[in-house]
Amino acid sequence: METALTVVQVIVSLVLIATVLFQSGKSAGLSGSIDGFADTFFGKNKARSLDAKLEKLTGICAVVFILLTFVLAMLF
Repeated sequence: METALTVVQVIVSLVLIATVLFQSGKSAGLSGSIDGFADTFFGKNKARSLDAKLEKLTGICAVVFILLTFVLAMLF
């Protein structure tokens, strides 16, 4: 059982790393803050964009990774 959970944790950690790396940067200096405001103000369907999906997947993977880490720590 420990081996299976360890394999799942490695897979989750690789997915977590990939989702963080695929996300675009949020800050680009002063021009990024002005452009970011205009983008959020005028942007439609922001929740359906690829960045929003990657952000949600990152949160889910992070929670699963933390829970698996606690479970594996309790087993050893």
